[in-house]
This record gives sequence, structure tokens and C-alpha cells, in this order.
Amino acid sequence: MITPQTLKGFRDYLPETMIPRRQIINAAAEVYESFGFAPIDTPALEYLEILQGKGSDETDKQMYKFQDAGGRNVGMRFDLTVPLARFSAQHINELGTPFKRYHIAPVWRGENTQHGRYREFVQCDFDTIGTTGVESDIEAVLVIYTLFCRLGFKDQFVIHVNNRQILNGVLETMNLRDKSVSVLRAIDKLPKVGAEKVIEELKQTAGATDEQCESLLAMASLTGTNDEVLASLSQIAAGSELAQAGIARLRQILDGAKAAGIGDSAVQIDLSIARGLDYYTGVIFETFLTELPKIGSVCSGGRYDNLAELYTKQQLPGIGASLGLDRLLAAMEELGKLPDTKTPADVLILFFDSERLNDYIKMSVELRNAGVKVELYPEPKKIKAQMQYADRKGFKYVVIAGSKEFEEGKVQIKNLADGSQKDVPLTELAAAFK
Repeated sequence: MITPQTLKGFRDYLPETMIPRRQIINAAAEVYESFGFAPIDTPALEYLEILQGKGSDETDKQMYKFQDAGGRNVGMRFDLTVPLARFSAQHINELGTPFKRYHIAPVWRGENTQHGRYREFVQCDFDTIGTTGVESDIEAVLVIYTLFCRLGFKDQFVIHVNNRQILNGVLETMNLRDKSVSVLRAIDKLPKVGAEKVIEELKQTAGATDEQCESLLAMASLTGTNDEVLASLSQIAAGSELAQAGIARLRQILDGAKAAGIGDSAVQIDLSIARGLDYYTGVIFETFLTELPKIGSVCSGGRYDNLAELYTKQQLPGIGASLGLDRLLAAMEELGKLPDTKTPADVLILFFDSERLNDYIKMSVELRNAGVKVELYPEPKKIKAQMQYADRKGFKYVVIAGSKEFEEGKVQIKNLADGSQKDVPLTELAAAFK
């Protein structure tokens, strides 16, 4: 006998998990499409040269890579942004710019597993390619905000924003720009590992002095209102045109968010976020749930203006973000926000009379035609067994009809949440549920 088991970092999805996953995916697609983003898909496998060296040293180590049957070096995508850059370079002449796409699909990273992190996980991405306009940066904030409100987290999340231009500009003034990758990776770990370990890493990987470490951590730890942080930043980065440009861009983004009715409580400047991937060049985002910040960012992204240039001579700047579906689900489970159901159907029709099978089938078809999700119990078992099934699966209603009810032209609807019951004429059953 072969032991049935899954690989470490991979998992099966039972109905009670898969149903809310599909609901979140559908909600994300609806929100993305409401902003004009169109769906695409790309292969799970890419030529290794497409993927390698595009994210970070860490993602290169975590990538699943091998030689295929044709002797080609290939890799499994570790995110959806690098394949998008290849996709855009390959198809942009027929797509035109700006090109707005969303992509909901699994990716793979051979990383250490932990709560909410797996080696196979789904990302729900949206991106705009072919424009450097600040409107696209503002729209990214609006999409994230709209999505989390749609998912039931209104006033329960915060979008943290920063700008790589500010960080790179400040590094220029410290003569650390050539070490920017190492510095940014270290700073990005500040909320996770603390100041002492970040200082240790800054010294080891970037050769930063004690004074430089102190200045970088002081900047990353700035707090206050958005206006106060921007004012402090303007002084810190007074000698850098690049940083001042990044500060001005952040002001525009915050002003655009306010124009859309989004206040500072939902969008906050956070100079400790730097994003671990190397391809970001401008504004960056990380979204945290206020009730469960320890689970980490559940929606991240930013502007990457040079990534596609690795595949084409055309200028194809991009901006976008990705909802981490599996991490969000882990958070929702911990917060008790997942529905307790094992069926996508709302109504179970009980099967009483074996002689009336065709009547039950007709009833179920009429309800489905009216847009009601219905399951018909497959056998005429005792009512107790059928009701136990209804409770176990999480149906909202059951429809009860035996030969007597059919003869009288009526059925009984039972609400399983409160136990209430009512008789409804058979001809009005669909209308009653609608």
C-alpha cells in the first residue's frame, strides 16, 4: 500500500477551504475588472533565463528548476510579475499601451513553510504596463482599498506606502547607493527581526558604519501623520534630488487617495518597508490587517519601471500589486471570518417519496433556473439522516415535500439557522427564494 500524503509545503483543499478561496478569487476578479483590468494566463514553466536573477538571491535559491525531457533548463514561476514582463515584451505590439491585466494563478517557491506560507500558493495580481503616470500609482491604492472593503475588512486594514526613490536618494547622500540592494533587503526585515539584527546585516552585507546604521534606522522608524513624516523626510533628504522626487510622488499619491475618499487612517507612509524583490523602482505597498498584523502583509506590490527592458528595447514601465490568497485565508481563519459551510449550494431538497423523483428533479431545475443554488438528496432515506446531512454540510434551507404536499400543491421551507418553517405554494417556490 502507498501511504497517501502530500509534500511538505503543499496541501489539499477540502470544500470548507476551497469554497471561501473561490469566493475571494471571484471577488478579486470582479474588483479588478471594475477598474478595467483584463484577465491573462501564462505557463507554469518558463525558460530558466526568463526567471533567474530577476527577483532576488533568495528567490533564485527557492526556485524549482530542472532540465526537461528536451534537455532545456526550465523553472517554475516564483511570482506572476516576472512572467508578465516577458509576456508584455512578447505581445505588447498587439496589446498596445497602457495594458491593464490581472492574473490569478499558483506560483512556487521552495521556502521554509510557516503559518500562512506554503511552497505552492496562489497570487491574485493586477498590473498596468506602459505608463509612468502617477494616476496608475493612485489607482493601485484604490484597487487595494476597494478589494479589502469588498472582502469585508472595511476599517480593518492599512495600506503602508513608501518609495524606493526616497530610499535610494538617501543612500546616495551616504555613499551607499552601490550597496542599495543589500541595504534595502536589510531594512525590509526591520519589522520582522528588529533593529539589532538589521544593524548586524547592514554592517556585514553593505559595510555600513555605526553612524550610517543609526541614520538609516532613524529614517525607517519615523512616525507621525503622513504630513509630519513627509516634512521630516524633506529635511533628511535635503541633498538628494532623487529622494525629493520620491517625496513629491508620495504627496501626489496621498492627495489622490484623499480625493477618492480614502483618509490617512487607511493609507500610511511607512519607511521601514522596502520590499525584498530587486525590481522595484518607485512607490511600494504592503497591506496589513489591523486585527492581525503579525501574519504580515496580505497584499504587496509597487512600481517596476525597468523589468521588461531585460526582454525588449521598448520602454515598458509597470505598476501593480498582488493579493496573497493563502495568507489572507490563514488570517481569516484565525479571525473567525471564514463561513462554516462545506457546500456552495444554499438549498437542499429532501427526497421523501421514491415515486416522486421526477417531481423533485423538476423542482430543483426550476429553482436553478431562478438562480438558486440547489442540491437534491440522492436517495429517499429517513428524514433524520437527510437533516443530519444538511446540518453537516451547512445548507441554509431545506425544502420538504412528500406525496401529500405534492397533491396539495405546496411545499415546506425550513430555515436551518433559526429553525423557522413556512408553507409555500409549489408554483411560488422560486419566487419565495428570490
